[in-house]
Amino acid sequence: MIDINEDQQERSLVHSPSAVSEILLKNIAVNPFQPRSSFDEESMKELVMSVEEHGIIQPITVRRGADNSYQLISGERRVRAAEKAGLKRIPAFVREAGDENMLELALVENIQREDLDAIEVAISYARLIEEFELTQEELGDRVGKKRATIANYLRLLNLPVEIQTAIREKRISMGHARALLGIEDSEYQLEVFSRILSQDLSVRQVEGLAKKSRNAQPERETQEEIRSDYEDLREHLSHYCGATIEFKRSNKGSGRIVIPFKSDEDLQRIVSILDKPGK
Repeated sequence: MIDINEDQQERSLVHSPSAVSEILLKNIAVNPFQPRSSFDEESMKELVMSVEEHGIIQPITVRRGADNSYQLISGERRVRAAEKAGLKRIPAFVREAGDENMLELALVENIQREDLDAIEVAISYARLIEEFELTQEELGDRVGKKRATIANYLRLLNLPVEIQTAIREKRISMGHARALLGIEDSEYQLEVFSRILSQDLSVRQVEGLAKKSRNAQPERETQEEIRSDYEDLREHLSHYCGATIEFKRSNKGSGRIVIPFKSDEDLQRIVSILDKPGK
């Protein structure tokens, strides 16, 4: 009885092909023509964790069938993640058979609205590209935008869910979001995002932090390579001298080598090793 009422509520929520409905996962049949047959296990685990904490941000797309059933058009990873996260319902765009032209017109019309947030626009762009097999340039022609503008919006969907939610709630601007996209390290990206909220950082300040992170990346890699080389050398000398050698090195390259000894006899042993010719 509860499920029937829920199904009736689903039908009442659908007003247009661009409206979002909450539908029961158990009523969704996977698209038999889905070209994707395997999903990366690690990325699925991350998606499930995200869904458990934040829910589904980007709705799936389904086609209405008979008896309150639906056939999945796009979003199989989200469906699988929702099932593993224990959700009963999932947000979805519900298409009627043969509503392609109406859908495209509705989406394009929605995109032109001024009250949409950047994530809603990005989702609409992604949906048009996915369902109508458009290139970014073709989509730009249809909605009157440059390809670069389309690309910038689509990149927002690669941001962590916390940041996407902040964009939707207008806690950060599109300018902040674009600046955050310039940070490749996801942990540092979230750290800077937190500082935007707590310290009211400007877009220019975030751009500066992003630039510093990019410039620091080669330096960090170099420092890691140096540490690895020194560790190999330290282990080699420790084995050669029969003692645990310590390296003390500054970032400028200066430092010292410490060779510990247990007694005068042990010191003489180490000195004799170092004095051996050809060593």
